[in-house]
Amino acid sequence: MEKKIVADDQVSASIRNEELIREVLDQACDHSEIAILATPYMRFESCFLRLEEGMVHCHASMDLEDAKFGLRSPDLKIRFPCGQHFYEGATRLMGLGRAKGRPSLQLAIPVVLENGDYRRSYRVERVGRVPVTFSTRRYDLLTGTLVNLSTTGIRLYLNRDYEDGEVLVDDLVHVAFTLADDIRINAKVKVRHLRERTFGAEFRPSLDGELLERLSRWVFQKREEDVLALGRPAARAPGEPAQDGAAELILLSSSAELGERLAPLLAGGLPPLRRAAPTIQSVRDLGPARKALVLLHVDSASWEARKRLRTLAEALPATLPRVLIGTGVDTAALSELGNELKAAWTYPLQPTPGSIFPRLLQGIFRKHFPDNPEG
Repeated sequence: MEKKIVADDQVSASIRNEELIREVLDQACDHSEIAILATPYMRFESCFLRLEEGMVHCHASMDLEDAKFGLRSPDLKIRFPCGQHFYEGATRLMGLGRAKGRPSLQLAIPVVLENGDYRRSYRVERVGRVPVTFSTRRYDLLTGTLVNLSTTGIRLYLNRDYEDGEVLVDDLVHVAFTLADDIRINAKVKVRHLRERTFGAEFRPSLDGELLERLSRWVFQKREEDVLALGRPAARAPGEPAQDGAAELILLSSSAELGERLAPLLAGGLPPLRRAAPTIQSVRDLGPARKALVLLHVDSASWEARKRLRTLAEALPATLPRVLIGTGVDTAALSELGNELKAAWTYPLQPTPGSIFPRLLQGIFRKHFPDNPEG
């Protein structure tokens, strides 16, 4: 028999009971449920594997570089569906391992799980063209189109006008439609409201079992797509010049070779990279009204180099985010310096950086300059 996670009367805006949190995570692992790992700047799709004492394993669907440098944020959160609810909790990457024969991320068990859809199920508006057949109270078979959908109900558009008394509020009608190859809904719904050719209804009885699990995952993925789309600025057409006030990407480094190496790597999805000499005058040219992400290059952990970098960082307008990139510098020393200089992120640059680096910068741009076009 399938375990019931939390009784309906126990569902609230958050779950703080350690036993209930483990029950939620245990069922997520049993179903290999989808999981979204998100920082303020990046997100990764994974799935649950196994629950242990003090940690939960999720599939390491990214390479080691992504895991090490993309998930080490103190603001790391995990989001996932569970029945009719979507949960989110703060976590941290504890290490890498294996579970069920697959590489895994060892994540701390959240202390609190927030119920992201408390009192209201997320409604998917972008459902595509989905035909629906349904029977009326007179047992006539009618057709319509799906308008929106949640795990608790639907809204339909009828292909013709209603006749008097044909469909009434509180009617129980039977609906049938196919949402995906593995999601075919054949259920009763109770009509809750009518307006012109549309009506809204809730599933009666509520969906459960494997069908609810699949639908919940589908709705969750659609919600994540909407969240991602809302945080992504519109792209400029190729060759279109940047408008006044557009965000900039600036590398403060004395290495022309580094600028030439990074320019093609960061092309696409970001403004063109501009290198500037690491001088006070270059920093002063970046007034507080500018919208720029500054890459501070660290090539030595010596006292003199650190002092010079501190001077540059202190001269930068506080409104401008900065990322420390290191070449030939120990990761721990780079991270320590980044904390001191209040950097949005630190990144030890490898001879051949992976895809995580441009993705990280794009995420920082979206966070700090949501209304600015990408390069």
